[in-house]
Amino acid sequence: MIGTTGATGQVGSRVARRLADRGDQQRLLVRDASRAPDVADAEVVRFGGYSDEKGMRQAFAGLTTLFLASAREAPDRVEQHKSAIEAATDAGVQRIVYLSFIGAAPDATFTFARDHFHTEQHIRASGLAFTFSRQSLYLDFLPTMVGEDGVIRGPAGDGRLAPVLRDDVAESLSAMLAEPGHEGAIYELTGPEALALTEVAAQLSELSGRSVTYESETLEEARASRAHLGAPAWELEGWVTSYAAVAAGELDVATDHVRRLTGHEPMGVREFLSER
Repeated sequence: MIGTTGATGQVGSRVARRLADRGDQQRLLVRDASRAPDVADAEVVRFGGYSDEKGMRQAFAGLTTLFLASAREAPDRVEQHKSAIEAATDAGVQRIVYLSFIGAAPDATFTFARDHFHTEQHIRASGLAFTFSRQSLYLDFLPTMVGEDGVIRGPAGDGRLAPVLRDDVAESLSAMLAEPGHEGAIYELTGPEALALTEVAAQLSELSGRSVTYESETLEEARASRAHLGAPAWELEGWVTSYAAVAAGELDVATDHVRRLTGHEPMGVREFLSER
């Protein structure tokens, strides 16, 4: 039995549908049962999220493998994850497949990637079998980076990244969850090639019919240009350092892991934009 957390979210719902398509036995673990995806033969179990320790132990009971979708960014996100890991251990789960991020490290430039590193460490310390899925920035997210004036702004410099489609991530995760042989593996899920944001902007311009450019900011300029959004300092720093991690080369990774897991090449920027 596979447990799918985050089953109402962008990635978790896709994972649930692919597991259903494969005919795998799964339990959808959700806060709101009315929003659970309608997939064949899946149990739906409601719990109160990663702060609901008792609810998690009950919801996780009888699971062999748990897909642990990362919680929404928050100052206590690592503690939330730690509670989920402890509940999985208490419930007798055998393996956790965790949705992490490229470049997860204690000193990662992208501050949220540090959360992923510490979560991975808690999973390792639990003694449970594990599989870590470290994905790049989502390809589906790229168009939202363009401002109303047609400009992508951020302190990414000339750095490169290989964004990956959520559908490719979900298909890869379904293989990690349902197939044997992935214990202890760490996969880096990326698109087929790494591009600079100037190249991304050029392709957006060419394929959308709208003029899109990239404007590099300093860290100070990036913080100032986003200050009007009213986000707390920790969240603002996460937004800014996601670009800074590109500049630092920490997202300049293009692997064949999607192909190895799914049997097909991941979708690239041009193909994705051409189909929109």
